[in-house]
Amino acid sequence: MSFNVYLSGEIHTDWREEIQRGAEAAGLDVVFTAPVTDHPASDAAGDYLGETTPGFWRDHQSSKINAIRTRTLIEKADFVVVRFGDKYKQWNAAFDAGYCSALGKPYVTLHDEDIVHPLKEVDADAQGWCKTTDQVVETLRYVLQP
Repeated sequence: MSFNVYLSGEIHTDWREEIQRGAEAAGLDVVFTAPVTDHPASDAAGDYLGETTPGFWRDHQSSKINAIRTRTLIEKADFVVVRFGDKYKQWNAAFDAGYCSALGKPYVTLHDEDIVHPLKEVDADAQGWCKTTDQVVETLRYVLQP
């Protein structure tokens, strides 16, 4: 069985590559997709539409352009991994988890134990909470077994 997996969330570490390497090493038939992970490029996604004042309107314009990719890839995904890091508050990741929930799209969260409380609602609807990328790969291995 082949799976399309969207890797949502934190963009400042190599967790996506860890999962991809683990899935490849396990011989899993998985196609991975993700948001734009170049932070400055993501922030500037809508700049070509015209100059705006810094702040709200620039972010608003770029978030709408980014949403085209995010929504499309989440909708096409069989499964979503939503990563919450420890450095920043990833409101976009929480939004992606909520979008998955609204679509009935299966997802797992990936985060450390010290943010369990603020993510209780997000985790409550997830099919699993992973603490490591190895646990994500093992989840995929289990789900994809013949």
